[in-house]
Amino acid sequence: MKTPAPAWTCGLALVLLLLLAVLQTTTAQKNDIDIYSLTVDSKVSSRFAHTVVTSRVVNRADTMQEATFQMELPKRAFITNFSMIIDGVTYPGNIKEKAAAQEQYSAAVARGESAGLVKATGRKMEQFQVSVSVAPAAKVTFELVYEELLKRNLGVYELLLKVQPQQLVKHLQMDIHIFEPQGISFLETDSTFMTSELENALTTSQTQTKAHILFKPTLSQQQKSSEQKDTVINGDFIVRYDVNRTLSGGSIQIENGYFVHYFAPEGLPTIPKNVIFVIDKSGSMRGKKIQQTREALIKILDDLSPKDQFNLVPFSEEATQWKPSLVPASAENVKKAKTYAAGIQAQGGTNINSAMLMAVQLLERATREELLPSGSVSLIILLTDGDPTVGETNPETIQRNVQDAIGGQYSLFCLGFGFDVSYAFLERLALDNGGLARRIYEDSDSALQLQDFYQEVANPLLTAVAFEYPSNAVEDVTQDNFRLLFKGSEMVVAGKLRDQSPDVLSAKVSGQLLMQNITFQTESSMAEQEEFQSTKYIFHNFMERLWAYLTIQQLLEQIVSASDAEKQTLKTRALGLSLNYSFVTPLTSMVVTKPEGQEQSQVAEKPVENENRNRNVPLGHSVFRYQDFMGMRRSGMTAAEMLPSFSSRLGPPGPLRPHYSFDSFSNPNLRLRAPVLTSAPSGFDEMLHGVDFKIKETTSTHAPPGELPSPSALTEAPAAILPLPGQSVDRLCVDIEHSQGPMNLLSDPDQGIEVTGHYEIEKAQFSWIEVTFRDPQLQVHATPTRVVVTRNRRNSAYKWKNTLFSVMPGLKMTKDEAGLLLLSSPDKVTIGLLFWDGPGQGLRLLLRDTDRFSSHVGGTLGQFYQDVLWGPPTEADDSKRTLSVQGHDYSATRELKLDYQEKAPGTEISCWSVEL
Repeated sequence: MKTPAPAWTCGLALVLLLLLAVLQTTTAQKNDIDIYSLTVDSKVSSRFAHTVVTSRVVNRADTMQEATFQMELPKRAFITNFSMIIDGVTYPGNIKEKAAAQEQYSAAVARGESAGLVKATGRKMEQFQVSVSVAPAAKVTFELVYEELLKRNLGVYELLLKVQPQQLVKHLQMDIHIFEPQGISFLETDSTFMTSELENALTTSQTQTKAHILFKPTLSQQQKSSEQKDTVINGDFIVRYDVNRTLSGGSIQIENGYFVHYFAPEGLPTIPKNVIFVIDKSGSMRGKKIQQTREALIKILDDLSPKDQFNLVPFSEEATQWKPSLVPASAENVKKAKTYAAGIQAQGGTNINSAMLMAVQLLERATREELLPSGSVSLIILLTDGDPTVGETNPETIQRNVQDAIGGQYSLFCLGFGFDVSYAFLERLALDNGGLARRIYEDSDSALQLQDFYQEVANPLLTAVAFEYPSNAVEDVTQDNFRLLFKGSEMVVAGKLRDQSPDVLSAKVSGQLLMQNITFQTESSMAEQEEFQSTKYIFHNFMERLWAYLTIQQLLEQIVSASDAEKQTLKTRALGLSLNYSFVTPLTSMVVTKPEGQEQSQVAEKPVENENRNRNVPLGHSVFRYQDFMGMRRSGMTAAEMLPSFSSRLGPPGPLRPHYSFDSFSNPNLRLRAPVLTSAPSGFDEMLHGVDFKIKETTSTHAPPGELPSPSALTEAPAAILPLPGQSVDRLCVDIEHSQGPMNLLSDPDQGIEVTGHYEIEKAQFSWIEVTFRDPQLQVHATPTRVVVTRNRRNSAYKWKNTLFSVMPGLKMTKDEAGLLLLSSPDKVTIGLLFWDGPGQGLRLLLRDTDRFSSHVGGTLGQFYQDVLWGPPTEADDSKRTLSVQGHDYSATRELKLDYQEKAPGTEISCWSVEL
């Protein structure tokens, strides 16, 4: 029998109110633990980053309280140290072999304690968390140290730091030093929490080889407002940079008996490629997955070079091929392929073996019949979201079949969509065949993730790359042979110098470029490396640690695809290095000690991607689902019985979120009153997902005395409001009544700015607006749902209400909580984009500093910044005039319009209205 709506509605309301009461109490208790100092000190020397996070807390309560240290660090990083200082006593973390820590680990699990201190959170990060009981007035210092080699991706190195103090901190400081002997070619910073007040707390300085970024906000700068004592600092702080490089053998750097060789030559032509896209269209891909795959595939096909050849192999229970053979990426073929891709539907089982063998056979036949361009590179890109279920289903047999078929001739890249796929299977499949595996996270930007991955492998530069060094000069060299070098990436080789090595280390790098052998040579003098010793902030023996880090990473990769006989040898060496250099790797654990009487055996272990299957939830979402709640209700559980289950699934208290009170228990479509901020668990939003809440929005529109009243319902927001140069009052309000396809809204070649858009007459709004800058090269594509920023072929997606603060050479990009995105430069026109949610909601364009337009500005809107001639008012009506613009006459009428440049619901303004 169906449960009546009022009963479960009441139960849900009661459970939520109980939850919120519990969480508010917990939050109040945690406020007694005061973080009075939080510092992040990151030193980057030749791409190797050494980061120290120090948190100092005090218990201001009269009773014992629990202090929690929580920090997110990049997945590629290795923790090297953690310690706590309590009442002057240091409690260090001890790194041991996993087997040696297993007894303590198992004992902690048996006691019901949280033994695993590190867990994967989201796409790029892992979270380290440890708690300790603190006596009244006692102080604790937490210190976490981790290291990573920054990997060059799509032309940049990225240092990602997570800052989440969750309270105001008296001494909050981030100190980032970068030293690159090759010279820093550009430097930019991004932040998801920066505000105009915090901007003054950020200072950046740069010389030819060094950069220093300091972020030191005061208490008042950290506050959301004078009334709210909450901090605005909660999110990512990112530093991106690249170094100078030339068409050469790369850069060899030497420090304290070790060397590292960076190789990423500039100016090489791209090698033509033959690519086969193997696309899973089984039933599990149905819905958003296949929709996003189609969207990404269509965009990727557009990016193929005319010199490339390609084919599509969609598969479910059976594999099919779009064309009987590979075809050139001509405009006509790409257009036909996009039409075909748009029609791919998901249904049936998953026959990976058959699909992969069909892809290999297509390449084999083309090679045999000499249909592929000489010197070209052949790639297979597999996208799947599940395990094989049809045909050959044994993963090891499929791996063997594919490796035998490819025979070292082609490179295979595997993309695992979501968390139901066996990542270990895909990783071995890729590594066996000279490629790599990547997880695609189920989210609104999955299509962008697919496009970004394709950009990484879209431009091969060299094949069969080999590094050679004099045998009497070096030893213990890391991997020195590589199948492919792609544009925007970098090859890194490190090693030890022999005791009697020569004063000059020489190197030769060879490879193939379009069927021609090419050789690069370079050398480095020991005497030229003295700057490493004199630079104050370079940490001790960093290059030796870089060598160890790189060696361990490569050994772990080799273990994945090694035979059983080889695995133990590789593991033994990787374990020895991990213990010797105190790295927490998948082979080691760190035992965290605490004062006597507290939990004694907490263990930090490095999460492994393929171990997170079916229990890792991306982006911090809760695993709780609305269906779980309904299942508990159907089982007859009361609200009180449901509460422990809710608590365990929702996790610890999260940031302030809206809590909705119920308007009526008799309506099956719940109505909610205006939101009231309360502390909600991290899974609260996910728990509400799936319930058809109808939200009754209420907005206060009380206008202060003397101000304009609320806008009339008849007043409309125009498509564009143009501030006129040299005038402080008059503005031009433009309405678009005739539109066919994309429009050139603004184009100023002198400023290097172009703005295009697509206006939908039926909806009276832009479906998209795109802003392109020439220097720096940047493209911003805005739709009603999100903003996508493309830089260096890399895409970043942002929701409208999320904040953003990005500073790059020649351009600043900011987005506030109201959703206003501003692109500004000291000598350029400021371009603004906004999703206006007032009356007549939709995308809107804003312009500021319009006096900076050059005399060459043009476009549908840009024409009004040329020589505009205003005719006199008509005799009958002085509210009407004629505008003459470049030989065209427009009728302008003085009207009241809604100003979308103000906060919703906006105010009425008087402007000259023009219809285009």
